Amino acid sequence: MTAKIGVLAVQGAFIEHIQALTSLGVECVELRQAADLEQPLAGLVLPGGESTVQGKLLRDLDMYTALRDKIVAGLPVLATCAGMILLAEKLSNDDKVHFATMPITVRRNAYGRQLGSFRTYASFGALGEIPMTFIRAPYIEAVGEGVQVLSEVDDKIVAAQYGKQLALAFHPELDTAESTAVHEYFLRMCRNK
Repeated sequence: MTAKIGVLAVQGAFIEHIQALTSLGVECVELRQAADLEQPLAGLVLPGGESTVQGKLLRDLDMYTALRDKIVAGLPVLATCAGMILLAEKLSNDDKVHFATMPITVRRNAYGRQLGSFRTYASFGALGEIPMTFIRAPYIEAVGEGVQVLSEVDDKIVAAQYGKQLALAFHPELDTAESTAVHEYFLRMCRNK
């Protein structure tokens, strides 16, 4: 893979994604300003963090339209936690949407505040059981046509894929000492574009 993976680095847990991808031999670039989007990218990571802040910064830094256009054009994207909220077409408990490129309805902070954070193991598509760390996590309440549900925890959808968009309620970047399966899955998406 010659093109780099772009990791949105305006706010949130982007360093851990960069470390995970670098450990798999992939070159990453931190996306901090509009000029960073002018280079060829093989994929995009939208990290966890604060979705409202990320959405505002994307607009303030004039990155929103270019990133959305890349996602719509089929750039593979791994979106974790806040990233999933950025992709969602609808939020059940917030009127503000951001990229709205994935036909899912997401509930923000669905598990409550920081005390509602937890770690578990659950099946993820064909990968089998993997560790999952949830921090003030959202979950998917409904999926539209063409969305494949990859994982459920306690009857809540926590991972789904729509074309080249992979949205997760959990943080695989925090569990890479035990498993890099999700990042490897994402890299296969990037190679097959």
